[in-house]
Amino acid sequence: MRKRHFLIAFAVLLLDRLTKWLVIRNIPLDDAISIIPGLFRLTHLENPGAAFSLFAESSLPFRTGLLITISVAALIVVALLLWMRRNDFNLTTLALSLIMGGATGNLWDRLASGKVTDFLDFYVGTHHWPPFNVADSAIVIGALLLMLGMFRKETVRVAR
Repeated sequence: MRKRHFLIAFAVLLLDRLTKWLVIRNIPLDDAISIIPGLFRLTHLENPGAAFSLFAESSLPFRTGLLITISVAALIVVALLLWMRRNDFNLTTLALSLIMGGATGNLWDRLASGKVTDFLDFYVGTHHWPPFNVADSAIVIGALLLMLGMFRKETVRVAR
């Protein structure tokens, strides 16, 4: 079962790296391509903060180091939780696998450049959701699945 967990995390990491590479290669920094006018565009932004641009405006000199430390700590906790549940494949381990892949993707960026590439930009008129990426999406979906698992008390197994 452990292989399945890490294959999911690795697939998220690969998809995240591929999409960021395509954006960096094809969309100039701070530019955007409208996909659904008035709702969605692809953009190329560099986010020095945490997910959804949290702390992006912070001038703390150790911001990047702190974010890297938090990411590494989170990855260690997730890896330990997956190790403890290595024989299970259920909603919780699926969620943890998604979180591991997403956290690894953003950590990769942060280690390489101190910033994370964001490119998915949803908006209505002048109201914007903070731009995000595939890694952020996997982390949020994983967190939602963890909450769902807590509410459902792990009664549903995904697959074996």
